[in-house]
Amino acid sequence: MDFTTYQKTSRTTVQYPDAGRNIVYPTLGLAGEAGEVAEKVKKIIRDDGGVISDVKRAAIVRELGDVLWYVAQIATELDVSLDDVAQQNIDKLFSRRDRNMIGGSGDER
Repeated sequence: MDFTTYQKTSRTTVQYPDAGRNIVYPTLGLAGEAGEVAEKVKKIIRDDGGVISDVKRAAIVRELGDVLWYVAQIATELDVSLDDVAQQNIDKLFSRRDRNMIGGSGDER
């Protein structure tokens, strides 16, 4: 599935208040879902010595799907396509790589 299809299809499942005029709800959802991914990885480190079983991998993939859903909704609220988000990110990363700026910190490197 491509990003455009995903973004349009996922939008048909939106049920949050003021969809189309509400960036706050999906942003909070993204934070929560990203936390769930982190929590699962943390528990793999704590409980499983860092070994990711097939069951745990599948659980993380499900959470990543939820992260993607919220990213898609935020992009839609901003009236931008996920394709544009992805392309801008790749452009930024390649620029940093080409300038030997992958490492370090700061948005404007």
